[in-house]
Amino acid sequence: MTYLIVVGVDGSDGGRRALRWAVQEATERGGTVQAVVAWRWDGLDGGYMVAPNPIEEEERATDLVAREIAAVTRDGSSAPVAVEVVEGRPADVLSAAARGADLLVLGSHGHGRLRHTVLGSVSEECVRKATCPVVVIPVPAPAPTGTTAPALSG
Repeated sequence: MTYLIVVGVDGSDGGRRALRWAVQEATERGGTVQAVVAWRWDGLDGGYMVAPNPIEEEERATDLVAREIAAVTRDGSSAPVAVEVVEGRPADVLSAAARGADLLVLGSHGHGRLRHTVLGSVSEECVRKATCPVVVIPVPAPAPTGTTAPALSG
């Protein structure tokens, strides 16, 4: 039986890091990756028009996941990656896709409108709903700029 890793992809740095980690883990385990992108169409994203209709929004989601996979699997030496593009709330879609999976992998922060302090809202909800182990890949904190260590006097 093949080891199955489901990974949420949303075009964010966190989602990209999660996909990269999932592909590497599946490669090491001789498994496969199911890259899942959830999409919804309400016509707006942060107040800006994204797609004029649901068909174009689904196409945008499909193109996004294809680009992300291509970027991560360029060298061709990775585990097989299948794609699933599903309409719905991201946490619901990802939790459902992970039923029967060996592992669910998520980025800690994505494109959600609401961000939590430790985990993104989708990651937090998936951790509560998932029926398999969940790995949350953090996005590194940005390095402080403009600060220097105090000089030591002696």
